[in-house]
Amino acid sequence: MGATGTIGKAIAQLLKDKGHEVVEASRSTQPSVDITDPASIEAFFNETGAIDAIISAVGDAAAGPLDKLTDEQVQFSLSSKLQGQVNVVRKGLPYLRPNGVFVITGGFLAYKPAPQTSMYAMVNTGLEGFAKAAALELTEGRRIVIVHPPWVAETAAALGMDASRWPNAAKTAEAYLAAIEENITGKPVFVEGHNPVK
Repeated sequence: MGATGTIGKAIAQLLKDKGHEVVEASRSTQPSVDITDPASIEAFFNETGAIDAIISAVGDAAAGPLDKLTDEQVQFSLSSKLQGQVNVVRKGLPYLRPNGVFVITGGFLAYKPAPQTSMYAMVNTGLEGFAKAAALELTEGRRIVIVHPPWVAETAAALGMDASRWPNAAKTAEAYLAAIEENITGKPVFVEGHNPVK
């Protein structure tokens, strides 16, 4: 999910290059999905049927000074990136085949927040906690992994930032492939060379 976004497009292309069958999903694809709408998520999975991997590279949060954030911005942050991805896992669970994997997206701001990123830090940290706990309930070899990408070079450039220090979308997509292929669950995965814990 999020197949039309900068990271999502790169993930889809990498998986295709590796020979995987990919169902690309976003609000503008067919079938379409809106992760802020649980009924939309259910309808999407009803159409796709059983699946081996569910990748969510979608969701947004608000940025701004803490004392200027509106109630609507806080609710948007919760409803989009946090609750939206939680619902992808909840609604997708009946369709995930044994030994299948959920891959959800957090972000490095969970580890290295900056001023005016409190909503991003909150939802990314919350998603990691969710992944850790959800992993304890999955059965039949099913897994859940969270990828924490840094800024992506393409996005940084669009925002007028120095893009040279960040990985491009294709490099970022490799972390999602690792999340699928490595036998881990409930743990975070970072883009190579951009582990904020180190």
